[in-house]
Amino acid sequence: MQSSDVIVLGGGAAGLMYASVAGQRGHRVMVLESSNKIGKKILMSGGGRCNFTNLHCEPRHFLSANPNFCISALSRYTPGDFVALVERYGIAYHEKAHGQLFCDHSSKDILGMLQAECAASGVTIRTHCTVASVSHAGDYIVSSDQGDFAAPVLVIATGGLSIPKMGASDFGYRLARQFGLPVEPTRAGLVPFTFTGTLQKMTDRLSGVSTTATVNTVDAAFTEDILFTHRGLSGPAALQASSYWEPGQDLCINLAPGTDLRDWFLQAKRSKPKAVLRTVLAERLPRALAIELQALLFADAGDRPVGEWSDTALQAVAATLSAWTLRPAATEGYRTAEVTLGGVDTNQLSSKTMECRQHPGLFFIGEVVDVTGHLGGFNFQWAWASAQAAARAI
Repeated sequence: MQSSDVIVLGGGAAGLMYASVAGQRGHRVMVLESSNKIGKKILMSGGGRCNFTNLHCEPRHFLSANPNFCISALSRYTPGDFVALVERYGIAYHEKAHGQLFCDHSSKDILGMLQAECAASGVTIRTHCTVASVSHAGDYIVSSDQGDFAAPVLVIATGGLSIPKMGASDFGYRLARQFGLPVEPTRAGLVPFTFTGTLQKMTDRLSGVSTTATVNTVDAAFTEDILFTHRGLSGPAALQASSYWEPGQDLCINLAPGTDLRDWFLQAKRSKPKAVLRTVLAERLPRALAIELQALLFADAGDRPVGEWSDTALQAVAATLSAWTLRPAATEGYRTAEVTLGGVDTNQLSSKTMECRQHPGLFFIGEVVDVTGHLGGFNFQWAWASAQAAARAI
């Protein structure tokens, strides 16, 4: 039996941040990671540049059955705090749209920083470590294929179900249920939509085409780029909307956000009376998309010049393009999802420390908890902040 002060299950963003801080506070920390290396999601994030935080990190950018839960941790460890750490290591970074911060060079810089912090704190990290069982008898006992480990503190940082090929599993949720904690229903978030039939054939032909649009669900709206794929619809606006979408619901897409299409079409009728509809549309949208939209939504338009259209008919076209309603068949699921919605019920945890109310010494941090951020660095900030809150509590 190997003993330590803290056992951390999971060597991802939250687990490594926790381990480094707890180690700095003088605790002996053991990190157990089931896959062949730590920080896999860090390495793949942001197209290999790691969108490590967002300058506009506010509670409204997170989803949870308990929306106030994230406030305490996020307010006590801010994006500025993480940026200070990044700058201390001399990591070059830049800001993209909407406050998103990325490494200039590589995601490896962020992982290397966390590894260095852990090494300086004397943290022990074991990879290829498959946990068979966890029990509690005075200490928390973790039995694995690398032996048994014991500690008075056990931190669950095992992440969610997203991208199973990288080792994602439901282990953290099963462990929560073992200790009597409810788990909010989980589903894929920040994930592309898929279509069937005519719509899928259209998106396949448009694969690689993107345009700015507003994607509306019942509860939210996002204005960013959308990207057509072989199977359906992706891009930032679609990914954001997916976290609010439920199967069977429609999406309502405004293909010309910020433009009064009614006036625009009427002006086109006066200035380009001989132009056909798809030509006029191509002035506002990618040409391939304009052609497909005419075929799908206005098939009877043919080659009739817009000068021959009534004002009422053109206004109807504008209304259709401003509220294009379509129903996805599904999403691509956990295979390509960036995050997992739902997770360990936050009502069972302290918002200040992430500790389980019923089981002292048992902590849940990061994605395994029912707190899910929007696209753009928010989920990493939750990982850093929840880890800091828990590490400072022991």
